Amino acid sequence: MKIEKFLMCLLGSIFLIVFVACNNDESSPNTPDPIEDSDTDDDDDLPEDTTENDTGTTDLGSFEFFNRDAAEDGYILVNDAGNNRAYIMDKEANLVHEWALSNNIGNDVFLLSNGKLLASLEADEPKIKFGGQGGKVQFIDKDGTIEWNFNYSSEDYESHHDAELLPNGNIIAMVWEKKTAEEAIAAGYQMEIDLYPEAIIEIDPATDEIVWEWHAWDHLVQDFDDTKENFGSIADNPQLIDLNYVQIENGDIMHGNAIEYDEINDHIYISSNFYHEVWVIDHSATTEESASHTGGNSNKGGDLVYRFGNPEAYDNSFGERLFYNNHFPNFTGNHGTSDRNMLIFVNRMNDTEQSVVYELQLPSTFDLKAGVNNEPAVVWSFTDKDLFSPKVSGAVRLDNGNTLITEGDFGFWEVTGKGEVVWKFEGDGFFWRGYDFPKDAPEIIALGL
Repeated sequence: MKIEKFLMCLLGSIFLIVFVACNNDESSPNTPDPIEDSDTDDDDDLPEDTTENDTGTTDLGSFEFFNRDAAEDGYILVNDAGNNRAYIMDKEANLVHEWALSNNIGNDVFLLSNGKLLASLEADEPKIKFGGQGGKVQFIDKDGTIEWNFNYSSEDYESHHDAELLPNGNIIAMVWEKKTAEEAIAAGYQMEIDLYPEAIIEIDPATDEIVWEWHAWDHLVQDFDDTKENFGSIADNPQLIDLNYVQIENGDIMHGNAIEYDEINDHIYISSNFYHEVWVIDHSATTEESASHTGGNSNKGGDLVYRFGNPEAYDNSFGERLFYNNHFPNFTGNHGTSDRNMLIFVNRMNDTEQSVVYELQLPSTFDLKAGVNNEPAVVWSFTDKDLFSPKVSGAVRLDNGNTLITEGDFGFWEVTGKGEVVWKFEGDGFFWRGYDFPKDAPEIIALGL
């Protein structure tokens, strides 16, 4: 009996081995060829490598990598005007550093090479309350200590939106300045209301002295009333600003929202949101010359050296209009380089509910003329059906050639030069701008991160 049981077990084992082998044969119709399958389009069904998180959520928001290898591994300085926060995060939405702010964000907060913030903040009681209101400019140390505070807020003027550090250590800031309804009518404006045109001031932080200034009010033209000031042909004077191009009840006719400084040529770029243009002025002109039409390296005083984005704003039928609400003109290279390309975020592409980022190649020299195409060439652009913010926003070029886009009411996108989206971040804030810093950047090292 023992031998019979042994033989029966042996025969059963042989049968089981043969059965399994047959059912795993490469010719089985129920089992795909593993070699051939690796060459098919079914790779997406294979398990993904989970050694790194491609998606995730933190207290700041959610992130998603679409191509981690193509994304830059850096930090982002986040200006969250919705929550009045300024902080640094990494690409996995981890909070790396945050500053305590004394006041609400007046929009721009920028990280300097010494690890300090240059911040445009709201005044304690701002008197001019348009979007982007400010009234206070500060240097803030990494622990939140205010190292310098400059108040510029009253019924008659208020700094707003943007400020920038110059190579000489001074600060330039945007300013709304009040003009009464009587002054507006005398200047040739069509509505009898108070106006708030743009100005630029330069402040010496060592003394709090305003050492230079420019006023748009000194460089106007209007063809509405020949008995009033500034009367002339708009089309024949592209160097001047048409006072009546914008009719708006609250008087915020220009709504400048950004400045950029060109160290090579000593020019200041002003983003005028409601004229849908960028204006360029000559910072080399003295304050006295800047109030006139001669002087400075350009010999144009404070008149516009160049303008682009909307030729309709100066009655020019030549050149294509590109801008419908524009934010954050900035050079793709560093301020001190000869790179003439500039990125700008246009909130409404062709006046639609879709945004676009343009890279523009500016002329090597400016020769603004009437009756010609003065617009720069578009050398790169990015848009997407999901990219839309009616306000704020911007874009900066990264060291690896990608572009970091701030979509104000969403978060951030990172895209390659070929338009591939490689990373996104979505948060619950209202994002004014995002600035990218490599992890070995001087600003990051100065913070001790």
